[in-house]
Amino acid sequence: MAFNKTFNSEEQARLKKLVQEGDQVLTETEALSEGLRETVKAIAEEMELKPGVLMKAIKVVHKAK
Repeated sequence: MAFNKTFNSEEQARLKKLVQEGDQVLTETEALSEGLRETVKAIAEEMELKPGVLMKAIKVVHKAK
């Protein structure tokens, strides 16, 4: 797909802001996901459960909302 559109300075600023904010959201999401995985792993180990079982329970509850 060819991209032949020219953006004015206001549009460029809006797009740049969107990309920066999107990058920030994805970075935060990755950090939160990693934290959740570590917490689930630690609790699963303490309670002698498989981490996958706990993650499945979390996902079921989340999707039920």
